Amino acid sequence: MKITKLVIGILQMVLAAFILFQSCAVGASHAMENKTSDAGGTAGFIVAALFLVCGIVYVATRNSQSLGGDIAGLVLMIIAWILGITNAHDYGDLQIWGWAALIIGVFFFVWHLLVNKKAKSN
Repeated sequence: MKITKLVIGILQMVLAAFILFQSCAVGASHAMENKTSDAGGTAGFIVAALFLVCGIVYVATRNSQSLGGDIAGLVLMIIAWILGITNAHDYGDLQIWGWAALIIGVFFFVWHLLVNKKAKSN
């Protein structure tokens, strides 16, 4: 679990940079088109920030046995999911990043819950 959290945390930090680049491109294209009704670029920026923070949380709490880091990651990823799927009008990749956020957040929370339950039963 420690190595997986480290790898996923680093991957989330790299993905945050990629999502940020995409969001800036979408935001710039909306500015050039004078399209002020779509907030896909701004939502993508926030999703990128949430991915970065969650990656840092996972790397920092990879050795912890408590659920604090996983709960924080779950909350951050649920917020990223909501922002991603509700603002993916012109920016279709944002919906993909939103669903990926939900999968990552729920996966680590449930996994850590099961590991703690198994450790208590032994």
